[in-house]
Amino acid sequence: MSLKNKRILVTGGAGFIGSNLCEYLIKQNNEVTCLDNLITGKKENIEPLIEHSKFKFIEGDITNIDHCNEACKNIDIILHQAALGSVPRSIDNPIRTNEININGFLNILWAAKENNIKRVVYAASSSTYGDSKKLPKVENEIGLPLSPYAVTKYVNELYAGVFSNLYGLELIGLRYFNVFGRKQDPDGAYAAAIPKFIKAFINYQSPNIHGDGSQSRDFTYIDNVIQANELAATTTNEKAINQVYNVACGDQSFLKELVDELKFLLSNFDPKIKDINTTFGPERIGDIKHSLASIEKAQNLLNYNPSHNVKEGLSAAIDWYWHYFNNKS
Repeated sequence: MSLKNKRILVTGGAGFIGSNLCEYLIKQNNEVTCLDNLITGKKENIEPLIEHSKFKFIEGDITNIDHCNEACKNIDIILHQAALGSVPRSIDNPIRTNEININGFLNILWAAKENNIKRVVYAASSSTYGDSKKLPKVENEIGLPLSPYAVTKYVNELYAGVFSNLYGLELIGLRYFNVFGRKQDPDGAYAAAIPKFIKAFINYQSPNIHGDGSQSRDFTYIDNVIQANELAATTTNEKAINQVYNVACGDQSFLKELVDELKFLLSNFDPKIKDINTTFGPERIGDIKHSLASIEKAQNLLNYNPSHNVKEGLSAAIDWYWHYFNNKS
């Protein structure tokens, strides 16, 4: 079922995932409110939407309950994407991570309850699997968290269960696995791997891998995440509600092979890129070695079916970044 003609709040709507959701939802004829404090989100991500008659931007903070209540007025569904992301950032600043990711989430849930908003879809995280070695990752089998960020995202799931039981909210958590694609920020100390690697290659610099490159991830293209949010927001299957789901491809990509694939794809735009070598550095604290999701639960209960595998996603992302960087220069 497609998400159309609804009034939707997207928290963190100026961020990578949030802005892609806002753009898609506007195309689907929804009225969209975007709440973002622009700490990690960027105004440029939503610039094309600012003048749209069905788009409303509120510069506000989820740690402020008044901002949350204002944003939740006359809303049908919340897609909660706002968070202070990044495992390394949470290790550097656990207090701020806790404040935004736990207190902020609690504020959104309370504002939803107070404004009679039934359905809240929220961004959970694959970091919740912690030190569990089992592959593929299955939703009901988690380990101990390895970072403050992982703790906060697990606490979100616990709060979601409590609010569902006590107040009757319909909450669906989406455990994202290494999302990538258009609008993902390649800059800054906490930038994600794929846009950082792409930027390095385009600038004729060696991409640097933390570790020996043998670690693996289940990289997930942004359009798969949009699909999962839409399915979670619209499902009428009672068994699908008040659950958490892996949102991934169900494909294991090894980092060194991924970098080689990026180099190959980018060398189609600029042949000089194929001569750039990869460098390797120390492993990062708090990182897991391997990650691979089972997407069976989302397939069975939400009818989730990834539209892009990793190679298709990389090809689309590279095309976007190539034009993005060349337009900036």
